[in-house]
Amino acid sequence: MGKKKQIIISKEDAVFWMDENGVWRNEHGRFEHHKIIKYFNESIAKDDNGYYVYQTTDEFEEKVYFPCEETAVFVVDIKIGKTIRLILNTMKTSAFEDGRLFSKNDNLYLETDAHLIKFTSQALIKLSRFMKDQDGQMVLDINGCVYPVQSDED
Repeated sequence: MGKKKQIIISKEDAVFWMDENGVWRNEHGRFEHHKIIKYFNESIAKDDNGYYVYQTTDEFEEKVYFPCEETAVFVVDIKIGKTIRLILNTMKTSAFEDGRLFSKNDNLYLETDAHLIKFTSQALIKLSRFMKDQDGQMVLDINGCVYPVQSDED
């Protein structure tokens, strides 16, 4: 069995992109087919050149780098139990405690070693009941644990 052909498409040559809300788009507008969206999200990876979608077949391996604003990783759901698990658009999970929370331009982010993760509006709605003002600073008070939200406002 020979080595698979490698296909690499640059960000400049990609025919799709992800907008600031985590929505896949091309020249015709937003992607509508849920299976395609799920497939793209699950294949997101990152290296030194940026974010890309990856697929492999028996014949080839393909990386398509794509433009995105700030990040391609989004919190789409939150599971709150004894621990707090963030469900990402990539279908992976992340621990809430694994990064620095901050707000910028009315958006909430979690900065981790691997990614800058942006919270979608649906995730923010779930978190809203835990948001509190503590001595002039926004915090999330969940299960008795307080998580400060730093402000990176310009």
